Amino acid sequence: MTARLRSVPAADPDAGLSLPAWTYRDPEFFAAERALVLRAAWQVVCHVSDIAAPGNWHTLEFLGESIIVIRGDDSEIRAFTNVCRHRGARLVDGASGCVSKLVCPYHAWTYGRDGRLTALPGRSDYPGLRLEDHGLAPVALEIWQGFVFVRLENRGPSVATMMQDHLPEVQPHRFADVRPLGRVTLRPRACNWKIIADNYSDGLHIPVAHPGLKRLFGNSYGIEAGAHVDRMWGDIGPGSGSWSERAYRRLRPRADHLGDAAQDRWLYFKLWPNVAFDIYPDQVDFMQFLPISATETMIREISYALPDDRREMKAARYLNWRINRLVNAEDTALVTRVQAGMASASYTQGPLGESEVCLRAFAGKLREAIPAARSPTAPAPGWFRG
Repeated sequence: MTARLRSVPAADPDAGLSLPAWTYRDPEFFAAERALVLRAAWQVVCHVSDIAAPGNWHTLEFLGESIIVIRGDDSEIRAFTNVCRHRGARLVDGASGCVSKLVCPYHAWTYGRDGRLTALPGRSDYPGLRLEDHGLAPVALEIWQGFVFVRLENRGPSVATMMQDHLPEVQPHRFADVRPLGRVTLRPRACNWKIIADNYSDGLHIPVAHPGLKRLFGNSYGIEAGAHVDRMWGDIGPGSGSWSERAYRRLRPRADHLGDAAQDRWLYFKLWPNVAFDIYPDQVDFMQFLPISATETMIREISYALPDDRREMKAARYLNWRINRLVNAEDTALVTRVQAGMASASYTQGPLGESEVCLRAFAGKLREAIPAARSPTAPAPGWFRG
């Protein structure tokens, strides 16, 4: 396995150690993560093609907030909290839809598709109320390569800055032109979000726990840790394997928009701290690990692809799904095992090898953001005061 650092991390006396077990189960540490790490983390909501027409909207549930992104009459995409400014009622239900205006189901306060408050019943009952002061609360938004990102606190680098070193490798995949292959799926997992994030960037478990990927990639798998992004890759080579693996090798057609090297490459990026892109010659998907509690996570994902009616491409996409369905099942068993182990009094933290560059980088960022993570055991209750 190839392992390398794209950037030199700050000196960390604990670089050779994993995060301690208590940080994967402790509610107070989870509160610190929410405040100091996750509220300022970019979250992907959808693709611009999902909200192509004025009034189209998608929502994201994150850290107790409901966020709506909606295309306005001027074709601009904006993000707001999904909360009426009168009594705090949710404005829309569900994952997506289309509206001519946003009308609160509680008292019919009405908002335009640009978030402005435009009408309310009994206006005379609110002397001095200025409509322009009571529009929907905006949320920071960025569109990167066609994908719509939001964050609850607007601090830290942009998505474009985080991914700028990788843009030459991403651009040939024409993210801006892809269309959804299905709908967003939600997969609950009974484990801490960091266990899933660690597992995503862990290269050492590939030959042990994913025999199908090992057969596909041979010895080509590699990992790379950067300042804001982990990059992983594997190249499809000749060989045998399951029916799905053999058929995928045989049937997938050439993707003419990609160069020769990219025809066989499965490419993965994880943006700090909890958003990932799986990029294949035949399709792309995003996956995010949405923390619910200290020991619960929701995996949210959807696939996209360039329009292509070739039978071989349709077959390749189906076979890709079959291969990765098994990988997901294998990973689910792994993260469940790790979460169970984190509850043992016998385990505090483990060593990280020099090749485990992504896990080292992730742990270092958490320790920098939350210094209490340097303690092998949990501090006395009340250490985090928000």
